[in-house]
Amino acid sequence: MNRKGAGFATRQIHKGGHPDPHTGSLSMPIFQTSTFVMHDARHGAELFAHQRKGYIYTRIGNPNHVAVEEKMADLENGEGAVALASGMGAISATLLTLLSAGDHLIAGRVLYGCTRALLRDSVTRFGIGVDFVDSRDLQAIQAAARPETKAIFLETPTNPNLELTDIQAVCHWARTRGIQVIVDNTFCTPYLQRPLDLGADIVVHSATKYLNGHGDVVAGFVVGRQEFIDHLREVGLKDITGAVLGPFEAFLTMRGMKTLSLRMEAHCDNAQVVAEFLEGHPLVSSVTYPGLRSHPQYELAARQMMRPGGMISFKVKGGYDAAVTLIDHVKMISIAVSLGDIESLIQHPASMTHSTYSEEERKIADITDGLVRVSVGLEDAEDIIADLERALRAVKRQQARRRAPVA
Repeated sequence: MNRKGAGFATRQIHKGGHPDPHTGSLSMPIFQTSTFVMHDARHGAELFAHQRKGYIYTRIGNPNHVAVEEKMADLENGEGAVALASGMGAISATLLTLLSAGDHLIAGRVLYGCTRALLRDSVTRFGIGVDFVDSRDLQAIQAAARPETKAIFLETPTNPNLELTDIQAVCHWARTRGIQVIVDNTFCTPYLQRPLDLGADIVVHSATKYLNGHGDVVAGFVVGRQEFIDHLREVGLKDITGAVLGPFEAFLTMRGMKTLSLRMEAHCDNAQVVAEFLEGHPLVSSVTYPGLRSHPQYELAARQMMRPGGMISFKVKGGYDAAVTLIDHVKMISIAVSLGDIESLIQHPASMTHSTYSEEERKIADITDGLVRVSVGLEDAEDIIADLERALRAVKRQQARRRAPVA
């Protein structure tokens, strides 16, 4: 089953995790073990010397890991992949494998809050320089480069305000300088965007989100060239972070990925309708969604992404009080900080996922107090809209009471 001979949906179902040869089980068994028995001392020595393929210890590899890694690498069109215990584990392992003291990293100015904190507060403690730039502007990236710049880290679309970076343009320039490009592809998944095809060197994912899709796993992936993946497994995973994915979590992620294309199509369909509703609402000052023509990078989204995705951010007139009132009055939509689940989720970035940003950093990133982020789920779109409409009516009532004269 190769990339040229089968479609995405076929590969997401059949790649990795073959029927169990001993029992005939269609679903791959869960290998819930910490260690693996060796035939004899020589067998063990050959495994440790990489002279023979096999399993030693689940921190280094497990059949469930191998199966889901094979599927992930195939869908991203990468040579290899490593499964890790979380998206942050994937990012940390990648950076700590790739960078050393004295190296320099360029990062987008808008990133998931924990990623920003890692780069701002932790990576720099090890003598690695980091500059945050507006990655929409290639000239800003070029201006930030130094002789010691080793990598560029991007989210596109960004979390939470859905700004886009022209991956192909950045990678074309970076290649001339010998700089590695790392792209967090969590929002899109390989069904909607494949950064490696656009020239990126490494792709990272929080598989907790769309890849698993059911809100019952915390997991991450790194995908790239086999040489780097092998090095990351030995260094970033085994020795530095120990961010090992459990066999059961690998099994659940494998299960979720088999329906990825179906779910992403439905997320996109719903998000488009919800975004259009919000754009027309008088209490919403702006909506950011790559599928709207009002998005300043609408043409780039159409060129770079297969579809616009399931994430929406919008600003409510009235700032913090209005945003919080809206969030507090949804009934069906869950208030939660993850994304990519089959359920619709809503949250307030400034006080939740991006609260690690300083006030000045939020201002630069345009993460205002009135900004709300919605992960549009797979419920009927009419019901999602009805829930948001109900909450917006609560905002209207609150604002009317505040304007009413005191008797």
